[in-house]
Amino acid sequence: MKFHNISPFIFTLFIVFAGSSSLKSQDKFPDGTAIPKWFKENKPTDINKLGKKYIITDFGVKNDSTILQTKQVQSIIDEASKNGGVIIVPKGTFLISSLFFKQGTHLYLESGAKLKGSDDINDFPVVITRMEGQTVKYFPALINADGLDGFTISGKGTLDGNGLRFWKSFWKRREWNPKCTNMDEMRPRIIYVSNSKNIQIEGITVKNSPFWSTHYYKSQFVKLLNLTILAPKEPVKAPSTDAIDIDACSNFLVKNCYMSVNDDAIALKGGKGPKADVDPNNGENRNIIIEDNTFGFCHSALTCGSESIHNYNIIFRNSTVKDASRLLHLKMRPDTPQHYEYITLDNIKGNVKTFIYAKGWNQFFDLKGEARPRKGLANNITIKNIDLSCETAFSIEKSDLFDLKDFNFENFKVKALKPEMENLNHVQNLKQKNIKVEQVASLTQSYDKKDDSDIAAK
Repeated sequence: MKFHNISPFIFTLFIVFAGSSSLKSQDKFPDGTAIPKWFKENKPTDINKLGKKYIITDFGVKNDSTILQTKQVQSIIDEASKNGGVIIVPKGTFLISSLFFKQGTHLYLESGAKLKGSDDINDFPVVITRMEGQTVKYFPALINADGLDGFTISGKGTLDGNGLRFWKSFWKRREWNPKCTNMDEMRPRIIYVSNSKNIQIEGITVKNSPFWSTHYYKSQFVKLLNLTILAPKEPVKAPSTDAIDIDACSNFLVKNCYMSVNDDAIALKGGKGPKADVDPNNGENRNIIIEDNTFGFCHSALTCGSESIHNYNIIFRNSTVKDASRLLHLKMRPDTPQHYEYITLDNIKGNVKTFIYAKGWNQFFDLKGEARPRKGLANNITIKNIDLSCETAFSIEKSDLFDLKDFNFENFKVKALKPEMENLNHVQNLKQKNIKVEQVASLTQSYDKKDDSDIAAK
């Protein structure tokens, strides 16, 4: 660009206004702070820079889905950890239970490669781990990474939890004992990353988890890119197979992923119980961006809870939701101190059963001797640029046990069988701009059934 024959005064004004415009357009978190460049600098993992390549079949591991080879693969990880390197799974199916990655090691799954989980819980050890908002003895995941800096999982292959037998056992136990909890029926997760930083998981498919699909605890600077996470709702429901559980984490990016599971797609967790906010094992979720994703069937695209203390600076944007039960679910748990604030949903389209769901959540309620429930709060919630069809628009409960306030709604185009506009009266200081909620007699829905029927029978 040339600026010939422009006076110094005008040129100065040009620079000032150009700078001002640049500042205004800068991407920001809901609280107004600038989003760091880290969230935009997303590069594919280059396994050629990860050190020596350890192709597991070069070390005696057989392409045989009927032979448990956990010890053999773990020994390769242990060897690679001495000088660093990437564990490469070639095309084929390899049966494992729990693997524990160490500092300097990585996992790469070639196209057509599958690490398949054992469906016998006796093949899994019992360890101290994090489950449902508490630190307990339970079973590790198939892939475990604790205390690592720079760990990656990449490739085009699959982590298959092989969950069918676990799902059937869960529902049989629930039939016998309706009060059976998730943890009463023993079953592992697929990925568990804890106390780690600078983590990148990309490209792979995660499917058929016995329990939660992927779980991240007390970790920071985590990127989940271009993942496909699947667990079926039929013919056998895969219970509590959350796609992504973010548990007391900060600086977390979920981008360009497809999720279709028989529970929440993304759940923000952090602890539970009357004194959860003073327990050092718990914590808040802060600076979380969820963008450019597609959601198939799930119970909720984004859930705050059920084990959650403080969620701050959460962005959910530029995404399509198809056949989700809820878009946003605020689980207000009265036996736990909860505060959800500075949450923005922006540019969401598709169809859901319920647009916004905010109610008390009392499953397995336990005050642990406290005299009275805690009062929860959700505030500074912005929802804008919405184009959705739904059965119920606003399923929002009035309660003495929680407050909803300072909500900002902008640019809604919502078609609903039940608009439920009166439920918005339960929100204190609600601001609305360009809101169009149209009641319709029927809805024509086009649901995405991508791979929902795959139930790990193979």
